[in-house]
Amino acid sequence: MRNAMKKTAAFPILALACLLLAGQARAQDNAQRSHAWTTATVKGEGQPAGYVQYQNYCSMCHGEGVGKPGTLALQAKYKGALPALLEKRTDLTPQLIKMYVRNGISVMPIFRKTEISDADLDAIAAYLTRNNKK
Repeated sequence: MRNAMKKTAAFPILALACLLLAGQARAQDNAQRSHAWTTATVKGEGQPAGYVQYQNYCSMCHGEGVGKPGTLALQAKYKGALPALLEKRTDLTPQLIKMYVRNGISVMPIFRKTEISDADLDAIAAYLTRNNKK
């Protein structure tokens, strides 16, 4: 009888320990994911100004490849009349890019100066307008 009571008393303690460990693992995973979102993953050596910032802040939605919601939305909108990839566009202006970044559009969120600095946004705009006809 006494042995059964010990087992019954140990169960809540074991359950609580499991919950605490699971919460700690989830917090570490979220911290790593958050850090990966903001850290440069490219060196950009030999690339135009703004390339690294574009890769950091924009390419996860507007890059090439499967599952890029910004690129998919622009494909649906322009139906081939304009390139869906922002890097291939020649009609964007720095003012337009900055307006969309700071104010958002459709499902694109706004990005505050604390998220993308004015200097980084200027570099991104310069990168995206590098192919424009002058």
